[in-house]
Amino acid sequence: MFQKISDKIDSYKQKVIDIQKLLVSIPALAPENGGDGELKKAEALIEYLRKEGFPEPQNYPAPDNRVTSKKRPNLVYRIKGQDSSRAVWIMSHLDVVPAGERTLWNSEPFELKVEGDRLIGRGVEDNHQGLVSSYLTAKALIDTKIKPKYDLCLLFVADEEVGSIYGIKYVIKNHDLFGKADLILVPDSGEPTGASIEVAEKSIIWIKVETKGKQCHGSRPDQGKNAFRAASNLVVKLDDLYKEFNLKNELFEPAISTFEPTKKEANVPNVNTIPGDDVFYIDCRVLPEYKLQDVEDRIRQWADEIEKKFEVKIIVSHLQRGEAAPPTSVDSPVVKALSAGIRKVYKVEPRPYGIGGGTVAALFRRAGYPVAVWAKIFESAHQPNEHALISNIIGDAKVFAHVCLEG
Repeated sequence: MFQKISDKIDSYKQKVIDIQKLLVSIPALAPENGGDGELKKAEALIEYLRKEGFPEPQNYPAPDNRVTSKKRPNLVYRIKGQDSSRAVWIMSHLDVVPAGERTLWNSEPFELKVEGDRLIGRGVEDNHQGLVSSYLTAKALIDTKIKPKYDLCLLFVADEEVGSIYGIKYVIKNHDLFGKADLILVPDSGEPTGASIEVAEKSIIWIKVETKGKQCHGSRPDQGKNAFRAASNLVVKLDDLYKEFNLKNELFEPAISTFEPTKKEANVPNVNTIPGDDVFYIDCRVLPEYKLQDVEDRIRQWADEIEKKFEVKIIVSHLQRGEAAPPTSVDSPVVKALSAGIRKVYKVEPRPYGIGGGTVAALFRRAGYPVAVWAKIFESAHQPNEHALISNIIGDAKVFAHVCLEG
């Protein structure tokens, strides 16, 4: 059966181009990114799939008064299997990020460009590749009339790019769709060999550090309190975090916790003024072996010491904070089934790993659902000239088909 499905998927090259052309042409942007949500894109996708013989989807819209429609779509397509006691879920997202600086693009971002095997346009990889691959898998099952081992459910969600409040977070909180025995796949991260399966994430915290001193003339530092100097001392002290929180976990890349000062806000516009205010930010990606509170407490301790030394006030707050979700076991059914499909299709040995970034998989894991994040991609997401290969989209669809048939 798998060979029949595989051959059918191979015949869908033009379909890949057609649906990518449609999806790219509708810039589904969140209100935070200056857009009106995903409804137009969802409606176009529903009409397209209706013509392709798909059943009508179930919609679980999240209310959002900021968009014209007052709702954000979350669609589920269910293809019945031999056994409906469990399901294989493939979740992709409808929204994309803005095009960014247009001069950096070699083509129009929201018009699909085809260069042989390569597709170029905003969203073709993030996350159209996963969406289209799951569509091809379901389309092949429909066309061949082969029933998968379990139900196949395609989940197309809103709002992934800016927090998932109106997407998968809303769905998990408000609708009882998933079972603990279900196999949940999120094709939204990976690398060019197709071997890496993301099963774990680090904790993450973005810290804002505001230092309040006293502004004065550059020639009279005795009359002021240099906020920049005090803040710089704290920046240097951050290196000690690497010494204190120094465990290694080879599941992750890199295998250590990271603590990096990043964004720096402007303080004074001229050279001969000592700044009374300074703001910088820290990006911390922390191994699950540590609690974020311990990291925060150490930074606060150093801030207190520097406050006394330089007679300034330091305010430490966070923009984002999330403790690591429990990892998906490398021996879980979803990882084993996905690994078997990767070996069959791509002839590489799968490698479970952890990442420093945050994905929607954490939302599933915190709710108690094992999930695997995987795709064979270039990681060109959010970049100018975002691209994906037709051959990767077709190959990923075959991997999903293998999961559906062999489960």
